[in-house]
Amino acid sequence: MTALDLSRPVAVVGTGTMGQGIAQVALVAGHPVRLYDAAPGRAREAAAAIGARLDRLVEKDRLTAADRDAALARLLPAESLAALADCSLVVEAVLERLDVKQELLRELEGIVADDCLLATNTSSLSVTAIGGALDTPGRFVGLHFFNPAPLMPLVEVVSGFATDVTSATRAYETARAWGKTPVACADTPGFIVNRIARPFYAEAFAVYESHAADPATIDAVLRESGGFRMGAFELTDLIGQDVNESVTHSVWQSFFQDVRFTPSLAQRRLVESGRLGRKSGQGWYDYADGAERPEPHTAERAEPPAYVVAEGDLGPASELLALIREAGISVREEAEDHGTRLVLPSGGQLALADGQTSVEFRDVVYFDLALDYRRATRIALAASQDTSPQTLSEATGLFQALGKHVSVIGDVPGMIVARTVARIVDLAHDAVAKGVATEEDIDTAMRLGVNYPLGPFEWSRRLGRNWAYALLDDLHLRDPSGRYAPSLALYRHAYASDKREGSPS
Repeated sequence: MTALDLSRPVAVVGTGTMGQGIAQVALVAGHPVRLYDAAPGRAREAAAAIGARLDRLVEKDRLTAADRDAALARLLPAESLAALADCSLVVEAVLERLDVKQELLRELEGIVADDCLLATNTSSLSVTAIGGALDTPGRFVGLHFFNPAPLMPLVEVVSGFATDVTSATRAYETARAWGKTPVACADTPGFIVNRIARPFYAEAFAVYESHAADPATIDAVLRESGGFRMGAFELTDLIGQDVNESVTHSVWQSFFQDVRFTPSLAQRRLVESGRLGRKSGQGWYDYADGAERPEPHTAERAEPPAYVVAEGDLGPASELLALIREAGISVREEAEDHGTRLVLPSGGQLALADGQTSVEFRDVVYFDLALDYRRATRIALAASQDTSPQTLSEATGLFQALGKHVSVIGDVPGMIVARTVARIVDLAHDAVAKGVATEEDIDTAMRLGVNYPLGPFEWSRRLGRNWAYALLDDLHLRDPSGRYAPSLALYRHAYASDKREGSPS
């Protein structure tokens, strides 16, 4: 099955920001494009706005004047739905209400030809439910573009329960022909990106609600240690707190209030107060003119230890040993089967976040996961009230000697980056096991849709088969609500490794 013929018109119904973006993508790809909006005059306004954006592309040498003129000649505002009768694809981008979309599609079904694909750009509603209103739901598919559609490469091609394979394949190949990177997924709440991304926000908010760290510090750790483009607080301010919370609430409700997707009470209060982020001038941060951005907590300078004793290879943090030596600090190694800790001159221990808490041990400081310990510019440490001040000082000085800023946070299990990555990995394994998408498509979607530094399965391979399961299992023991209970899919993944490589630890 090939992409739609470029000679056949494509229509977009609904001319808001997303509708205009989708129309521009199809137009630049070479299709004749029809624009329709129920509000009088809106389609013509949208066509003018698209023309202005094409003018800017010409100014930036991203489009030739001839190509712009040819594209504008193919763009036609439609006065009625009947004008869409000869289209090969109609994408609706109207109000996110099931009844509105169903009514529109029922009307379209009586107008377009039998071979016309019908599509929705919904981000939160069930593709199956929308298509359930149609007499021929087999030709109905989800085409979830990301905003801004002309710039964002990802398109989630969503098959509803009744979608024909040929329809999904044609939609997929068409998106590819338009220069996009399509990924195929089943109709599940949140599809791929909005399902698997929930822990990125949820765990940051949970750490904040535990009074373990402030938003600026959590964001800095996610960026500078985790390698994420933006932290959860600044990103939700950009998205809009109301929009982000609405997606979280929709996914939670659609999964029958599954505790893994529980919305944040702190975010709810933010929305109730009207602090919606950049668009309202106040969210987690203040965007008023002259407002100062809060700085992350950064520890004062401390003396590094003269030496450390490495018990084992530190697992996912093994590259730290080379960095410590390069900093001129002696490393004494002792063989341990499952060692993931450093012993400091004070006698205290420094261990990679593992889902346990510092208060459970005599004198332990935990350090957070990093995407790349060499390139990371900040490391978070966690200690309890019982941790020796000398041990915390030596741990701080050690990472400072490696050129890192150090943020000391509260004694929360799994810290910030580690618990976030573990939960993302878990949801990804669960999605594959339930037939939502392939590993490759999930990794692609998370990299391109939300700019993650690695896809969940890339993280999983880097960290080891048992890493996420072990961390979440320990977290679950400390919070038995079910939020951190590892999925059966992740359990099977980790257990298969244990059977081959030894007994569980």
